[in-house]
Amino acid sequence: MSNYQLDSTERFPADFRLLTAKQYKQVFTNPVKSTSKHFTLLAVPNQLEFPRLGIIVAKKNVRFAVDRNRIKRIMRESFRTQNQKLPAIDCVILARRASSEQANQVLFGQLDGLWKKINKRCAGF
Repeated sequence: MSNYQLDSTERFPADFRLLTAKQYKQVFTNPVKSTSKHFTLLAVPNQLEFPRLGIIVAKKNVRFAVDRNRIKRIMRESFRTQNQKLPAIDCVILARRASSEQANQVLFGQLDGLWKKINKRCAGF
């Protein structure tokens, strides 16, 4: 990992993920919020030099495991391509209902819009 940035040859290492319940709870306490039709993105500043990502795709909202896994892959890939543009924040993306019924390009487009919104709202951190 160089300069705490992901590139196309790297996977999604643990450094870039929210791993514990405590880390998720910190994001839920007082977040900056951005929503689209199929996702909700919550963010708070962190004390690191790079952004981190947490993913929540509830079985209640996306019934089949294959669809949940596809949505998670899309979220991770979107974060990987956008993380260099983001400030040092902890993000949690929640999938909403009917997100599994959308094409990948639609979901990528919505996530790109959310990253731009959250980047603008978190620029002062």
